[in-house]
Amino acid sequence: MKTFKDPKKLQKWAALRKREGAKIALVPTMGYLHEGHLSLIAKAKAMKADEIIVSVFVNPVQFCPGEDYEKYPRDEKADYEKCKAAGATAIFFPTPANMYLENHSVYINEEQLSQGLCGARRPGHFRGVCTVVAKLFNLAHPDFAVFGQKDFQQAQIIKRMVRDLNFDLDIVVAPIVREKSGLARSSRNTYLSDEEKTRALAISRSLKELKANPAQRLSSVVKKLTQAGLKVDYVEAVDVETLKPVKKLGKGVAVLVAAYCGKTRLIDNIVI
Repeated sequence: MKTFKDPKKLQKWAALRKREGAKIALVPTMGYLHEGHLSLIAKAKAMKADEIIVSVFVNPVQFCPGEDYEKYPRDEKADYEKCKAAGATAIFFPTPANMYLENHSVYINEEQLSQGLCGARRPGHFRGVCTVVAKLFNLAHPDFAVFGQKDFQQAQIIKRMVRDLNFDLDIVVAPIVREKSGLARSSRNTYLSDEEKTRALAISRSLKELKANPAQRLSSVVKKLTQAGLKVDYVEAVDVETLKPVKKLGKGVAVLVAAYCGKTRLIDNIVI
């Protein structure tokens, strides 16, 4: 497995492989890899990619003031070993300094799908996501990139960016990977105590119950999360394409949840 730290070296190598006819997959991550990330690599393998590039970068410009950029979990050595074992062919470890040069002043804004949900509560977050992902597309020359459904709004925004800015690649969205308990896999789960992990199960459990019985009101989900001691950020039903709120659950509707368990913000979703 090749290792790159210099963006220009990755770009040069990826361009060469592209000219040689290689099918390139990109798996963008913020590292501290878990089974969810590894499922994205597995998806790329299943789609017969010749080169699978995993980027590991805690992107500072997508964190809002007061968020956990400094304490976000990092383990470069473990990430390398997991990527190698999973079948990645290249790993990219950039730094903030070489991704955002001095006086960096160009950013990408998506102005519809990012207005609600996490976008409304984390101002500037998706500007940072779109900017770094666009840069990764330019560096890795992928034929397709794989994202996880857990970050549902993010995946829809990236799809829109690819469409509207004419990026020549496909976006693949892989299913949510869960712990045996049902808790959606997340690098931030490491912040949770055992007791908090138990309380956090109310999120996946209530969403599962809602999917089985869409006649329930969203307020029932809010009630269950509150009873579990979680602080609800939002529980919203939206159209899967436009992300606009809908009043009735049915086909083509996603229910998205964000809630705090202690100090840790967790997200999850289901598609009806």
